Amino acid sequence: MAMPSTNVENMRSHQKVDDVLLYIDGAFVAAEQGGTFVNRSPYTNELLGEVAEGTEADIEKAVACAKAAFKKGPWGSMKVDERMTYIHKIADLIDEEIEEIAYLEALDTGLPIAQTRKMTARAAENFRFYARMVQTKLHGESYPVDHEFINYTVYKPVGVVGLITPWNAPFMLETWKVAPALATGNTVVLKPAELSPLTANKLAEIIHKAQLPNGVFNVVHGMGERAGAALVAHKEVQAISFTGETTTGSLIIKNAADSLKKTSMELGGKSPLIVFDDADFDRALDAAVWGIFSFNGERCTANSRVLLHKNIKDRFVEALKERVMNITIGDPLDASTQLGPLIEQAHYEKVKHYIELAKEEGCEVIQGTVPENMKAGNFIPPTLLLNARNEMRVCQEEIFGPVMAVIEFEDEEEAIAVANDVRYGLAGYVWTNDLKRGHRVAQAVEAGMLWVNAQNVRDLRIPFGGTKDSGIGREGGHYAFEFYTEAKVIHVAIGEHHIPQFGKKKS
Repeated sequence: MAMPSTNVENMRSHQKVDDVLLYIDGAFVAAEQGGTFVNRSPYTNELLGEVAEGTEADIEKAVACAKAAFKKGPWGSMKVDERMTYIHKIADLIDEEIEEIAYLEALDTGLPIAQTRKMTARAAENFRFYARMVQTKLHGESYPVDHEFINYTVYKPVGVVGLITPWNAPFMLETWKVAPALATGNTVVLKPAELSPLTANKLAEIIHKAQLPNGVFNVVHGMGERAGAALVAHKEVQAISFTGETTTGSLIIKNAADSLKKTSMELGGKSPLIVFDDADFDRALDAAVWGIFSFNGERCTANSRVLLHKNIKDRFVEALKERVMNITIGDPLDASTQLGPLIEQAHYEKVKHYIELAKEEGCEVIQGTVPENMKAGNFIPPTLLLNARNEMRVCQEEIFGPVMAVIEFEDEEEAIAVANDVRYGLAGYVWTNDLKRGHRVAQAVEAGMLWVNAQNVRDLRIPFGGTKDSGIGREGGHYAFEFYTEAKVIHVAIGEHHIPQFGKKKS
């Protein structure tokens, strides 16, 4: 149901938000050097507020507090049931604040509020899910050896964990990392994306209200090249989990190598959605449109390349054209909006450049229309790139906007070859009523995650991550334990096993 315009106007009239501070050692504080940066509305490009700009000095302070909370405070040695009480409290507080968080997310990112509400609900479940996982799945194994040994494993938190999160769906993705990190007993320094600080600040307020011990959770806002780089380089940070652009991820891995810390990288994508001629046409159409135009197209798993069998291509393209013209473009605070503005002007210009490049490369460009009263915002209308060929730059490079390239194929072998002929390997989608073929193609596509006859529906129990330039490592489910904990093996002798007696004098 669409929100009445008067309600949207009321929300807009109260869109001024408080300036954002850092959160270190249980307190909201200004940056050590006193610097700030501005945060602008994607919808109007007007000032939303100022944000404390953390630098190396603030990272140093946050890491020291996190280390003290882990080594000397109660968190590192706290009983699991007591720690889970805090985790459940965070989830409960998120539930109480769903509307506020959804509003802040839409205001800050340009994501439609109907979508941010759903993401916020998922964020609360991230905490509850990992509370359940730690209590039921985080257990070791034992290995008896004859009557001489019992060898067993235990899993210990790594210590101070650095989390670097993106600006697309920030609150959900922050909690996706914070929840398993805290639930497994680590302390956290979060460096959120500088373009979306509001809900990271809200998460700090929620965790503060949950009364976690000081230093367990810290937030340092700032630029990637200063605050982020300092967090990656810090020798007391044991692990870095990063979600973002591939080039940045590569740089983080290089810089993390100096201190031999763990890294988990969830990076870019150029995911194919393959539609065979026997597919359920309407459902495949729904999935293709939703998969690229939801989240304003700013989604790592978006089906930015749609591969259509030649027998259905013309009909499918006509249906796509009709859908593109009918997508509701509007104010992200209006519940009827389906497509909002991109995160910032620089990203808007980047996406716009790719659309111009598509024309130069020979694509026919079909677009919806941005209403005149929206022109102050960073709006790119839903865009189709027709007659696309996979070797084009617009089919090889991540655009990260509401732009769909449509590619024709003749047979299964060609579809697989085209799907794999790209540097990325994050996700893929296969639509066919031949389940044997569905399985064959899904197993042949080089990607970390495949959906057959399904849209991008996540299951928190399964691993999340990609191959090739889309990342290294997996998080989600018990796979997160491999990153956020260290396995320790303990060997216990229960018999008198033979020990060589070097240097013993013969009697």
